[in-house]
Amino acid sequence: MLSFQLIQKMAAFLEQWVASLLNDAGVSEAWATYLRVLVLLSLFSVAAGIIFWISRKIIRGWLHQLVKKTPFSWDDLLADHKVFDSVAHIIPAILLRLSAAYIFRDFADLQPYIIKITDAYLVLLGMNLVISLVRIMEIHLASTELFKDKPLASYFQLLRILIYIATGFVILSIVMDSSPFVFLGALGTMTAVVLLIFKDTILGLVASVQISSNNMVRVGDWVEMPKYNADGEVIAINLHTVKVQNWDRTITMVPTHFFVSDSFKNWRGMYESGARRIKRSVFLNAHSVRFVDAPTRERFKRYQLIADFITERQHDIEQYNREQQIDTSVLINGRRMTNLGIFRKYVEFYLQKHPKVRKDMHLVVRQLATEGKGIPIEIYCYVTETALENYEAIQSDIFDHLYAVIPFFELDIFQQPGGQDISSAITMLSRPPAELSHDF
Repeated sequence: MLSFQLIQKMAAFLEQWVASLLNDAGVSEAWATYLRVLVLLSLFSVAAGIIFWISRKIIRGWLHQLVKKTPFSWDDLLADHKVFDSVAHIIPAILLRLSAAYIFRDFADLQPYIIKITDAYLVLLGMNLVISLVRIMEIHLASTELFKDKPLASYFQLLRILIYIATGFVILSIVMDSSPFVFLGALGTMTAVVLLIFKDTILGLVASVQISSNNMVRVGDWVEMPKYNADGEVIAINLHTVKVQNWDRTITMVPTHFFVSDSFKNWRGMYESGARRIKRSVFLNAHSVRFVDAPTRERFKRYQLIADFITERQHDIEQYNREQQIDTSVLINGRRMTNLGIFRKYVEFYLQKHPKVRKDMHLVVRQLATEGKGIPIEIYCYVTETALENYEAIQSDIFDHLYAVIPFFELDIFQQPGGQDISSAITMLSRPPAELSHDF
């Protein structure tokens, strides 16, 4: 308060000194009025420039060093983002506001406009300072463990919008010499228009609250939204949009409220479980499926993973056939093992022994319904790796092994006829009938 009075006294003294100086110089009253304003403005500009330079030096030097020495980390953001620099702009503006009455003493009609412009400028500077503090708060909270994956940007965007609106009301009240509440009352009568203008903002706010309270999406989640061609990692959640960086490195912007109104897939549960599912089939030719006779069974016993299973299974089958007095001289009679069934058990035992397959989760090797593409044998299990590269490597190793062992069970892989198959068939059909009968 004392400093403000001192500034006003100095401005009054300076105004009187310039007036007397011009009077002593013999300047006419008509010209003295304009020259006095011009000289005072020049002196004020020099003084304001000096004060601004000194303030910025003090802030960037002493104040920044003081902030950096504190044990807190959040105040370092104030220096890094130059929040204190706004104070250096405020001081010259306050100087003009307090001196305006003396500088423009002879221009009574102009004084109110100068004061209004200065007040509006001070309000804008104050808004800029508050916005900077809000941004620092957002950055600091986003770096903490509690809020690092929460959609803070949505709430802080709304807060900034409210600050902008409040600043606009204050500036309008200054310019029009009215109370800000008058504009609030007028705004209430325009509710329908306001709802229309801020429709997306309201939808985004409601969606952000639901997303945050229900923990639906976080920054860093892998989400799939085929409707909007979004398949990748969430890199930002704002009031109006959710930014998804797709795996092809493109960016998809999805309106925030669509994550509440539409369906999407979030892969976060997969990462949190520490396991990733394999759900893939090998297709076998149905013509290669057959009963296992004794010589074949003995050969299969040499495969270590299934040797004990074949022995135990054969014992159970023989006991059943004896009890039911079944004639086993015909393969179709009674119970018998098939090469396909033994292969399924081999795959199951192989996965159980695999060090990268989770044993505490579902592990199923099942036969699916045929759909004209052979017999699907589906492998359904979980591996310990969730990263794409490691997961794909493990999956490829498993199926490399399965494709290699399929012939050992006298099974054939089903595949659509290719160019070589067609060429071989044409070559065979073009041979003389005598040679064909000999081959068959």
